[in-house]
Amino acid sequence: MQPPGHSVVRLLEGWLPRQRWFGGKHIPIDGITIGTATELHPGDPALHHLVLDVRQDTTTDHYQLLLGTRRDLPDRLRPHAIGRLPGLGHIYDAAHDPELTRPLLEHLAGRSTIGPLRFRAAPSAEIRADLDGVPVSAEQSNTSLIYGGAYICKLFRRLSPGVNPDLEINLALTRAGCAHVPAVHGWIELEPDQGMSADGEPVTLALLSEFLPTATDGWSLALTSVRDWYATAPDTAPDTAPDTALGVTPDAAGGDFAAEAERLGAATAQVHRDLAAAFGVTPAPAGEVRTLVRGMIEQLDQVGAAVPALRPHAPAIRAAFEQAEAEATGQADAPPLPYQRVHGDYHLGQVLRTGTGWVVLDFEGEPARTPGERRALAHPLRDVAGMLRSFEYAARFLLMGEDTGPPEVAGALELRAQAWAERNRDAFCAGYVAGGGADPAGHAALLRAFELDKAVYEVRYEARNRPSWVSVPLRSLARLAG
Repeated sequence: MQPPGHSVVRLLEGWLPRQRWFGGKHIPIDGITIGTATELHPGDPALHHLVLDVRQDTTTDHYQLLLGTRRDLPDRLRPHAIGRLPGLGHIYDAAHDPELTRPLLEHLAGRSTIGPLRFRAAPSAEIRADLDGVPVSAEQSNTSLIYGGAYICKLFRRLSPGVNPDLEINLALTRAGCAHVPAVHGWIELEPDQGMSADGEPVTLALLSEFLPTATDGWSLALTSVRDWYATAPDTAPDTAPDTALGVTPDAAGGDFAAEAERLGAATAQVHRDLAAAFGVTPAPAGEVRTLVRGMIEQLDQVGAAVPALRPHAPAIRAAFEQAEAEATGQADAPPLPYQRVHGDYHLGQVLRTGTGWVVLDFEGEPARTPGERRALAHPLRDVAGMLRSFEYAARFLLMGEDTGPPEVAGALELRAQAWAERNRDAFCAGYVAGGGADPAGHAALLRAFELDKAVYEVRYEARNRPSWVSVPLRSLARLAG
């Protein structure tokens, strides 16, 4: 039985803005339309796949929802309830219901086509159909389901026209035998001509990949190192140089991360080489740096207007952008910058440490960027800058709320943050160069511009989605923009 459309929409208007993965929390919803509705599993419970067209201001975004219906809702599913409909029962987010996530795997194993949905498998892939999917508990812009110890299925909540870069890139790297990405087993797509196709391409709904059960994400490993570093006892004045802050350097503290940072840099360079081989390298056209800098300045102005705390740093950030443009365009004989496919949203939360090395995840790009921006070619140092920003982020994440303490304590903690970040930034860059990547020191102005642009993006993202975190990128801007 199909749920009544108008009743579901009314409930969704109140439920959607409370979801972590909903990108329009800061804008009122003007209306919701159900673009497609496909029954994937009948009965009680039943599973329906919905594509929601959400209108806000002058734009319409598309979201994917696995809608479950049950006459009686177990306590374990009540946190994911959307509401109740007369004659139908409870409706809820079925991504959290193992009974209703198994059908996705069954359809992938069977290469099914159901209405406008197509379930695809990679060549030679043999997909098991006897596993229940359990969602990952960590906060994400999407929802990932773990099927036993075999697969992880990422459901793209906010849909983009055409093939998602995460599928496109991971599939190409899997075919190339890249050792630093999990193998692709299958995917789900929405056929073209459903109101959001681009050039006749199907829309990617989900990606099924190899699951790495013993892996640990880089963010957790880095925070453990930072925590150990902050636990060392201070014994010198806070006005010493960052590399000797409080009388001990980060390598002397437990949990030193520098060796892992260096290995991560080498793995990143290898992924960049594999991406260049798979998709090619293009010399940046004349004026590309000017276009790039104009986009950076435009974002800076927009975020500064929305987040007053950014404004004191804006003149220095703008000057850094203009310096990068001047250095890149001031020499007539300067070689063009090499542009290629890159990760696009590279940080410690996007990498896993396995028993054999580092693995890179999530080539989808930054959630707040347009589909075109996420698929655009870029200089590889954009990814390097993203990871350098992540080291700064990790160093200061545990300092949230410390601004209210005595100034001398805040100063000492900031020096410790700088010491940890600098050690791991240097190690990552050394590994990147050793792995065959471009030397970041040879493009200092461009790298700094990429870093500052990423920091401004972080301020915007946190202000919209996690306001209590906005102090983390702002804390490092005083030094980075100085």
